[in-house]
Amino acid sequence: MEMPAYARSFLFVPGDRPDRFDKAVACGADMVVLDLEDAVQPETKNEARSAIERWLAGGGQAAIRVNAIGTPWHEDDAALLHSRGVLAAMLPKAERAHPLAAFCAALPANLPVVPLVESALGIWNVRELAAVPAVCRLAFGSVDFQLDCGAEDSGDVLPYARSRLVLASKIEGIAPPVDGVTVQLDDDSRLAADVASSRASGFAGKLCIHPSQIAAANAGFLPDAETLAWARTVVEAAERNSATGAFRLNGQLIDRPLIERARRVARISPS
Repeated sequence: MEMPAYARSFLFVPGDRPDRFDKAVACGADMVVLDLEDAVQPETKNEARSAIERWLAGGGQAAIRVNAIGTPWHEDDAALLHSRGVLAAMLPKAERAHPLAAFCAALPANLPVVPLVESALGIWNVRELAAVPAVCRLAFGSVDFQLDCGAEDSGDVLPYARSRLVLASKIEGIAPPVDGVTVQLDDDSRLAADVASSRASGFAGKLCIHPSQIAAANAGFLPDAETLAWARTVVEAAERNSATGAFRLNGQLIDRPLIERARRVARISPS
């Protein structure tokens, strides 16, 4: 699986369905997210946590979405994030920087955190959320955001919220954000349109709720041919020159940030 900063598709899998864990890993998602929050009913939270713990102990690797800060299950969920095999933590209902920073500070060193921003307050404070050191990327909980705001798909508030996520990510120097789910599971044209719109808006990944959505998400966020050719040329030149500083290539000054960008593009592209 990809690291969260590079992942194009994040596939949610209910934590109380261990029979699906290995299948999810094998389906081609860049990042599998074992879910302890919305996909699991209160009466099976403990069962789900135990199932994830056993699977990780057996060598499994995935991200985990814990329950929100302040819920009865959050502390036990957070303890699970210290297990071997946890690739990232996804925190729902992220709204204020201080609780998010406290959550991140209690995690294992260098564990990436992806806050889910899914309320009006979270969108309002999104730059502060993006600035928390452990945050590698933001994700948009668009369905919950619409519920919170009473917003329709055709209104102006959704593009505004998405723009704030993109701008905050850029300003704070983290990876481009991940867009919300497409709930229409049998509408391929809607999924393709959503992915295209997300990419055009500055997003670089999508939350998915079914394996059938993975291929469209992965393909839709690939770089175009011109960008891919540039990236491969830069990576090859850097390797030839063993470059750690700046060098000249086709009239362009290539320095470390551009080399890292080229490597990122090449990393997510098909060979």
